[in-house]
Amino acid sequence: MSLGTEILAEFIQLVFGIYIFVVMLRLILQIVRADFYNPISQGIVKMTAPVLNPMRRLIPGLWGIDMASVALMLILKSVELGILFLITNTRAGIAILAIIAVAQLIQLAIYILIGSIFISIVISWINPHAAYQNPVARLSASISDPLMRPARRLIPPMGGIDFSPILVIFLLFTALKILSKVVGV
Repeated sequence: MSLGTEILAEFIQLVFGIYIFVVMLRLILQIVRADFYNPISQGIVKMTAPVLNPMRRLIPGLWGIDMASVALMLILKSVELGILFLITNTRAGIAILAIIAVAQLIQLAIYILIGSIFISIVISWINPHAAYQNPVARLSASISDPLMRPARRLIPPMGGIDFSPILVIFLLFTALKILSKVVGV
């Protein structure tokens, strides 16, 4: 693959990746019922509303999950992969493209969960009271707390130190490893 093709592929991944990341964040924030008055949440809603609002008229939600967001991410990821396969002369059927798209979206969701746990950990070390004041800290806690609560029941804090993030992060990395072995992403 030539240098120009590599740069084009990186640019395509960057552009699609940023928007897919924002849509994934919106979906996760909706699932965990995060504070939508948070300025970061408001920004995410403003960035995704022009595309998602019309899609919602066609695609209803299911079990509290915004299926329009799921469909948008699948479409964007499939288009991104299709373009990348086209410019790199890689051949793959639509089914393979869909499987890779779903696997990469699951991978992205897991990375967001891991990132939110790390943000919460770092903020708790630096300034534990910032979790109530900082919009990033509040959103991070909103995302990570549903995972952390069951882990804290299994491993309660000892001596003021919470070891439960280690368990959750281990389980999330194990899920990533399984995903990579099964699908190869």
